[in-house]
Order: sequence, then structure tokens, then C-alpha cells
Amino acid sequence: MRDPGTAIRALEEELPGRVATDPGAIAAVAHDASHLSATAAAVCRPADPDELVRTVRWARHYRVPLTARGAGTSLDGESVPAPGGVVVDLAAWSGILELDVVDRLVRVAPGTVNADLQAALRPHGLFFPPNPGSWTTSTVGGNVATNASGPRSFRYGPTRAWVRAAEVVLGTGERLRIGGRAAKRSTGPDLVSLFVGSEGTLGVFTELTLALAPLPARRTGLAVPLPADRPLGPIARALAAASGLGLSAVEYLDRGCADALARVEGARLPSGHPLLLLEVESGDEIEEHRRLEAVGARLAELGIPEAPSVFPEADRLWTLRGHSGPVLDRTLGPRVREDVCVPLSGLDPMLEAIERAGRRAGVPVYLYAHLGQGSLHPNFAIDPSTPGAGRLREEILAEALRLGGTVSGEHGIGRLKRSFLAAEIGDGGVQLLRALKRACDPDGILNPGALLPPTGAP
Repeated sequence: MRDPGTAIRALEEELPGRVATDPGAIAAVAHDASHLSATAAAVCRPADPDELVRTVRWARHYRVPLTARGAGTSLDGESVPAPGGVVVDLAAWSGILELDVVDRLVRVAPGTVNADLQAALRPHGLFFPPNPGSWTTSTVGGNVATNASGPRSFRYGPTRAWVRAAEVVLGTGERLRIGGRAAKRSTGPDLVSLFVGSEGTLGVFTELTLALAPLPARRTGLAVPLPADRPLGPIARALAAASGLGLSAVEYLDRGCADALARVEGARLPSGHPLLLLEVESGDEIEEHRRLEAVGARLAELGIPEAPSVFPEADRLWTLRGHSGPVLDRTLGPRVREDVCVPLSGLDPMLEAIERAGRRAGVPVYLYAHLGQGSLHPNFAIDPSTPGAGRLREEILAEALRLGGTVSGEHGIGRLKRSFLAAEIGDGGVQLLRALKRACDPDGILNPGALLPPTGAP
């Protein structure tokens, strides 16, 4: 970086009134939902894509790192600034730019909060299926940048499946449109998919075109008490294979998480048991009744006899489920929060490995999961900055890979897991990602330190 003071003064001249350097503004962007933090030199709030282009060109000229930021809900340090760099705050870039109810498409600004988008779509009988746990605060741009998922990915898949097109500003300052409105295309490698999950390391989104789904007439949430000693693998496999039940989410809370959430005001969750959380979609009241009866019968066949708590509006259950992280924040404080996903055949071995790791480390474990996909979020009550925490994380990630899974099911790699990337995609895969990074961001100014292993690694 050239002289920092000179660089920031040049940015202030380039974008008058758009640059903040006061301590309050710097402190507000120093951390995300991970335990990591760093101090930026400034916060820039460009008003439109043209100002963003000018910001990137300024950063390229002065070799200043840029970190795009929405709501700062990322869990692995994706939106923590590079020390001494500039945070590009896009939270104000929100709202629907275009809604096409015929083709079921919406064009949105990247700072649009997921829940706000859902509310705007509801009167049109449409919805955006991805609903990560942070859906009431996280932005669509952040959801796409990390390929977030959430409970409904059981039926609808991750965010990647719903992104049709994007406008992005590359690290060169070039403004690029990728993808299109058609439901499918065969025009070489999918450029949109290359940017989904890239964590702002290849470009900064200025707008996104998303596919939508018809909103089911009824979406019913169920919180089902589970016997404490029941293996979860057979339950997950049976529900994943079931047809005619209308299931769009199959979630799990261990007893510790369930009891903590049950204490949230207005929760109405059963306590004293692990919980299975389900969403059942139906077209009308008659179909809803039939499907709920069928779900109850299937659960009874699986040895789950307890009557569920019913949430007539499933989003109320998912909003409550989204409090799992904040509730554990208050209960446990900083901790190792993991995000692995394994094939359903490896679910019980992975759960056993998580319990073993907690016992070996001598720390309590709290688990919530997207059970129907083998996507697990174990929380270990240990200071995440300690060497013991590092060993625990390494043990969990290695076991997930051994079972044919992944080191990140939906939270991304960020700064916390970049040293584990090569173990999953190989040295050749890392080199390919480095080549893509050089093509899109030749000066390495976009979110350095995220996703890719440290310099000198493969």
C-alpha cells in the first residue's frame, strides 16, 4: 500500500461525503459474527455502481484492500476487514429493482435483507426459498457470497440454485453482467456459479437476479420431541426418502439447544427433549390435515410417539430457530462453531465423532443441524482463539472429510477455514482458484485473507 494517509485523502476527494474515518464508524465494521476482528482505515459508502467502480479503481491505484460488507452476519470472518484496508458498506443498497411475476424473477440490490424480500414477495404469491438462520438480518448479497442455505434447503437447495444473473464489479474496476433470465443455458462454464460462494474475493455484487418459487398456501411448522437415545441417521434417511408428506425442512436441536430456545419469550417449544423441527407444505386446509396425519404416522413408525407443537406459520418457527446462535452467545460466549456436512450414511459416525471430540477436550457440546441433509452445526464451549480450539476444529473437519463430507456446508471458508481448503479440493483445485482470482482481481485487493490459503500454501 502507498502512503495510507495520502490514499484515504484521495478517496475522500474522489467521493466527498462518502468516506468515514471516525472511531465509531471503524469500530462498527471491525468484526462480524465470528470471533475475529481487525481495524480498517476507513469505511466507504458509495451511492451507486458508478461510485463503486471509482472506489475499486482508486483501491487498485493505491493498492488498498477492499472488503465488501452487508449486515456482517458471516460466521467465518468473511466480512472482517483487512487490517488497514477499506470496508465498502453496501447495507444501504437495498430494495427490489424489478419484479417479474410471470417468469418468477426478481432483480434486487445486494443489501436487501432476506426477510424484507420475503415480505415484499408475499402479496404476489411468491417467495425466495433460501432462508439461512440469520434471515431476519442477513442480506441477499451476503447470502449469495457465501452460498447460504437454511432449513428449506432440504427441499429447495442452497442459494446457488436460485441465482440467475448478477452484475459485479471486478477487481480491475470492470463492471460485468453475467447470467441471464432464461431457466437454463449451455454457453460454457457457468460464470454466475463461479461468483456464488466466492466471498467477495472475485468481485463486488451491485445487483442480483433471483429465481422465485410459488408460495405454498400453507406452511406448517412442527416441533417434535425425540427420545434422547434414538439414533438420528435412520430418522434422517427415512424422512429424506419419504414422498407425499410435503416436507420442505427437516431440522434438529439437541436437548441443550432446545432447552435454551424454550426459554426465549413466546417460544412455545417443548423442553427436556431433543427436538425434530419440520416444515410441511400444503395447498389447502384439507391437504394440510392429510399431510400432518401422514407425518405423524411416519414418525410413529420411526418410534417417535410424542405429539408435536404446531406452528401454523412456519416462519415463526424458523425465526425462533435462528435465535440458536444468539442464545448460545449469551449462554456460552465465544466458542468454536462448526459447519460440516456429510452424506446421510455418515451422519451417525459424524455425530459420534463430535461427541468424542467434546469429551476429549473436556467441553460441553451444543448441536443444531439441518438433519435431512447431514448438515451439522456443533458448538463447543471453548475459547476459539486457543490452541485447543484449533486442534478440536481440525479433528472435526478431518472426520467430515473422511466420511465423504465437506469442511463447510453453508457458512463458507472465510478467514477461519482457509488453511483447510486444500484438504478438500486438493492442491490443483487451490491453484485453479488462484488463477481465477488473478484473472478477476490481478492486484489482490478484493477481500484478501478470505477463502484462499495463505500465500506460500498451495
